[in-house]
Amino acid sequence: MGFFDHLQKKGSSAIKPQGAQIRREVVRTPSAQVIGGKDARRPLTHKKSLNASKLGQQNGASPARTLAVRQQGSLSPDSRSSRSRNSSRRRTPATPQRLSSSSEDSDSDDSLINSRKRIRTSASGEPDLKRHLPDKRAFADKEDASFPFIHASDIASLNKSSKFVKAFRDSTRSTAIFLQYPSRSKPERYELVVPKESDEFKALDEITQVVDLVAKHYVPESLQDAFLDEEKGFQRRFKRAISRQSEEEFREALEDYNKQIKRLREDGTVVKILESRHSLALPLVERVLNQIYARTVSPRVGSLRHYENGTDNVYGELLPRFISQIFKDTKLKSEHVFVDLGSGVGNVVLQAALEIGCESWGCEMMEGPCDLAELQDKEFKARARLWGLAVGSTHIERGDFLKNEKIGKVLQRADVVLVNNQAFTPQLNNELMNLFLDLREGCQIVSLKSFVPQGHKITSRNFNSPVNLLEVEMKHYWSDSVSWTDVGGTYFVARKDSSKLRAFAERMR
Repeated sequence: MGFFDHLQKKGSSAIKPQGAQIRREVVRTPSAQVIGGKDARRPLTHKKSLNASKLGQQNGASPARTLAVRQQGSLSPDSRSSRSRNSSRRRTPATPQRLSSSSEDSDSDDSLINSRKRIRTSASGEPDLKRHLPDKRAFADKEDASFPFIHASDIASLNKSSKFVKAFRDSTRSTAIFLQYPSRSKPERYELVVPKESDEFKALDEITQVVDLVAKHYVPESLQDAFLDEEKGFQRRFKRAISRQSEEEFREALEDYNKQIKRLREDGTVVKILESRHSLALPLVERVLNQIYARTVSPRVGSLRHYENGTDNVYGELLPRFISQIFKDTKLKSEHVFVDLGSGVGNVVLQAALEIGCESWGCEMMEGPCDLAELQDKEFKARARLWGLAVGSTHIERGDFLKNEKIGKVLQRADVVLVNNQAFTPQLNNELMNLFLDLREGCQIVSLKSFVPQGHKITSRNFNSPVNLLEVEMKHYWSDSVSWTDVGGTYFVARKDSSKLRAFAERMR
């Protein structure tokens, strides 16, 4: 199961594409609010269609984390638990729930056909011409194909778990099968099994999803019909084989795919496709990250429940599509440095390195999430090679981000800093402001609560406040963007800008 998969829907079938989400805007006032200046404007109000509010299923997903709140009735913003300067600043996950990006699925064959017609949008807002997608090692003639990674059969196997049964009930053959990725790596080992419970890892779903994404992002359009044709393509063949309970048909379809992708890799087509692009589509980003989470965090997710027993403080995540929007808002590029303060199990750190290709740092003080973040980081490097993708360097730091020396140094050259301060106390936010004094001019800080009071103005009384160094814009995020609620909200992008403070100082002379 994976962190980015959807909430389980009862009665849903195993293999389904996602339907497109339809959103509409109700424009009430201009779209942004500048805090601390004269042009205070209210944000847009966004609404989704009723159909878009339904959450579907992709590959079976693992339980994951929810936001730091004090569970007293409803999960309102006012009920959020506080974080103090020392041990009380620790965040404890509650019983995990499954998270998702916002979209819905469909059982109809029409949705399978229509999924091919969706507009392919890159994850990042503008092309990053300095970003080079292919990992040269992954396509070298002497590529070390034996590098270690966690196979799907390591987490979904008849021999290792009683949670799975044979996908093809009457089969007398070994359940082992192999899926080839676009690189020269050895194939990944799967087993033809299905889970007894709907929220466990679904190997057959993941195979079909990987094949579909490879077809859409590693194969030239002129050859895609062989992969994506609604009657003869691999998705249709897989689905037909499962429907007929025909193991032979499923194996034949998988073997044909393996041969096709090997041929395109050997004649250089795959590398040419990657070289022609400078960004990754968000569905591909989500799938890679989901694979990593399913193989590292999901089997150990229970360990996230064992902190500060007896408390009801929990914490949560910003979901991938929201994070991708943040990257667009801040114009994060591959030559930049990204820092996540309070990085948990490292999801956002890995997403920045994969989606943007930038140098990416995270710091987390709780031991359990740090352990899982390091496991994810190791698998991340292997998965990137499987997919043949060059990614940014990743760095996971343990400890208090206010005291960590490496974090203190990297902040001095950071371009974008993310702080999920939804549950931070005013004291901690003030301490962060002092930390931000060392940020370079132009560095952007993304937070869920503003560090600058609304209507703030520079005066002789507050002249020495670090707040005067920030210019803040309030933005709106869509529903299903965060793990603790399915409604939208606001977030803030602050930029370090000393010009107003210097101008005020000049006027005072």
